[in-house]
Amino acid sequence: MTDQSSKNNEFTIIAKVIKQEGCCSAGHKVGDEVVFDGETVQGKICMHALYSFLPKVFAMRHDATFPWLDDPDVATHACPDAWNPVVFEIRRVRGE
Repeated sequence: MTDQSSKNNEFTIIAKVIKQEGCCSAGHKVGDEVVFDGETVQGKICMHALYSFLPKVFAMRHDATFPWLDDPDVATHACPDAWNPVVFEIRRVRGE
């Protein structure tokens, strides 16, 4: 059972590919998006990238802040493939 008051502090997160170099084995390209709404994950995502940035997505969904970010609603995250890096923008969507 979910307490509705806890839902008020949950946000949709969009992970968007903003940079891709080399040959991504998952086929990610700049502009690809994955949406995390708390109930579903919409979009194609490499399991390695997902595993590496999921803690950040979870924290941002629950209104966590990171003091080193210029914009508290936008973080970046690179996939763990050092030879074919894909960089994601992790964005918290407010006001929906």
